[in-house]
Amino acid sequence: MKKSLNLPNCLALFRVALAPLMLLFLMERDSLLFQGWHASWLDYFAGLIFVIASVTDFFDGYIARQWNQMTKLGAILDPLADKMLMLAGFLGLMLIDRASGWAVFLILSREFFITGLRVVAVADGQNVAASMAGKVKTVFQMIAIGFLIMNWPFATILLWIAVALTLYSGYEYTRDYFKN
Repeated sequence: MKKSLNLPNCLALFRVALAPLMLLFLMERDSLLFQGWHASWLDYFAGLIFVIASVTDFFDGYIARQWNQMTKLGAILDPLADKMLMLAGFLGLMLIDRASGWAVFLILSREFFITGLRVVAVADGQNVAASMAGKVKTVFQMIAIGFLIMNWPFATILLWIAVALTLYSGYEYTRDYFKN
């Protein structure tokens, strides 16, 4: 493992900082901070922050692998940043009534359960690398959040596809854990 404070870890830390900023634009629509702002501008800023954070998610992993800059800190920061971004997105969207509470509950329950299962798997010496289903799940969650933030057509359908993929990938992780 290399030095901890490298470019990929800085990108993950940047993503950690962007999550509450995005949540601010989603949740605090009636606050004095945004008085006089049209709701569509709040959507645009939340959407822009989300896109920037999502792009850094790709690049921190890519750079870490290509430049051999994978660290223990990065192994913690990257999934933490991902979870914070998803949590901010889904909770903010639920609070402004764009995401089903049930969908958010199912997604977040799976995320917490699998995070705990991965900790146990690591303690047992098992490999906990992200599966293809887990990667597809993350992409669909990001697409769904983006569509929901922008209030675009088919956003709710994409959310429920993300829920189905989230539950399926959780099933795969659980099945693989008990197989090993």
